[in-house]
Amino acid sequence: MRWRGGRRSQNVDDRRSQRPSRAISGGAASLLPLVMKLAATKGGLFIIAIGALVMWLSGGNLGGLLGLGGMAPTAEQQPLRESAAERQTVEFVSVVLADTEDTWHGLFEQAGRSYQEPRLVLFRGATRSACGMGEAAMGPFYCPGDQQIYIDLSFFDELHQRFKAPGDFAQAYVLAHEVGHHVQTLLGISAKTHAARGRLSSIEANKLSVRQELQADCFAGVWAHHAQKARNILESGDLEEALAAATAIGDDRLQKSARGYVTPDSFTHGTSAQRVKWFRVGIQHGSLSQCDTFSSAEL
Repeated sequence: MRWRGGRRSQNVDDRRSQRPSRAISGGAASLLPLVMKLAATKGGLFIIAIGALVMWLSGGNLGGLLGLGGMAPTAEQQPLRESAAERQTVEFVSVVLADTEDTWHGLFEQAGRSYQEPRLVLFRGATRSACGMGEAAMGPFYCPGDQQIYIDLSFFDELHQRFKAPGDFAQAYVLAHEVGHHVQTLLGISAKTHAARGRLSSIEANKLSVRQELQADCFAGVWAHHAQKARNILESGDLEEALAAATAIGDDRLQKSARGYVTPDSFTHGTSAQRVKWFRVGIQHGSLSQCDTFSSAEL
């Protein structure tokens, strides 16, 4: 992929030197021995119950009512150590993110809309998000609550070594897929899908999730189509890299590898063939209207 020298996005939040932790601060911690003693005394449980009622009336912030510190997530800052390869990967994802910004700004402008850029959060191990605690084991994810994309860069090593899908354009496909979820949020698709899932059985909700994920794959292809047309980013073998990544992370491939069999009713992202198909649709047509996976009779 031709990316060197490209514009770097300003929407990158580098948290790789932070380690999230949760601790009970001084005042609240000092109450714990007292609570334990009360629980062991006659009438103690009644006192605790009264305290719980007071906390409920205070909006759940008894520490604030008493002028004490409460339980709050903190982040421990540590020196950032990175290899030359990781430093290059940080530059790479910043350039790819900038390219998606340029592409989607243009497409939204053509549609008479305004594109709001997402932020990309780089972390190691775990980090906080509006969708809860994000962990490296979850893989890259997009949180509509704060409109941010979260990536532990070690996933790219896993994509290469475990999933046998190396290459910079394979990594670009992963990032573009998450940006695709951001586009769904801006277009109101994510909110409608979330509301609809709440009214469905788990099996039907999973099927709806598959359609949403496949559309994000298609949107990733739309980005690639227009980026290639405008900036000639693709080199020989790049398309194969993206298709290999889409194949590697299909639900059927992952389940077969993990436990030797597949359960289609539990699919949430689509099969390898489906992910490849919809990325191809996007990159071939470059049209959002062609990415209507929700109305397609066959995925």
